[in-house]
Amino acid sequence: MEQQKPKILIMDDEEMVGEITCQMLGFLGFEGVHVYDGLEAIREYALHRERGTPFAAVIMDLSVPCGMGGREAVGKIIAMDDSALVFVSSGYSNDPAMVNYREYGFSGVIGKPFNLETLKDLLQVCA
Repeated sequence: MEQQKPKILIMDDEEMVGEITCQMLGFLGFEGVHVYDGLEAIREYALHRERGTPFAAVIMDLSVPCGMGGREAVGKIIAMDDSALVFVSSGYSNDPAMVNYREYGFSGVIGKPFNLETLKDLLQVCA
């Protein structure tokens, strides 16, 4: 029986960012699942937990112009699963949620644009 790859949930409103991140995750030995906003991320996270195929981690865009961003969604995921690994991602490196990410409920931070090496370093805890 083939071993399942650890799944990583990517929440980003930009389709290209989601697609490229999923490709990078595949190269690193993970399976990426892309959603566009926090509500979708919460639903997808809950669905996979119920099915017994939980995500190893979540990478959430801090803010989504037309929907719920990571700042709001992280608390709902942590309330559902207090051991969830939720990483915040943003191009705004001096945003309070990026600087003091633990105070907002995040497990770690990855600045945008990120590359294969920074993604690999971030996800070492999931391998």
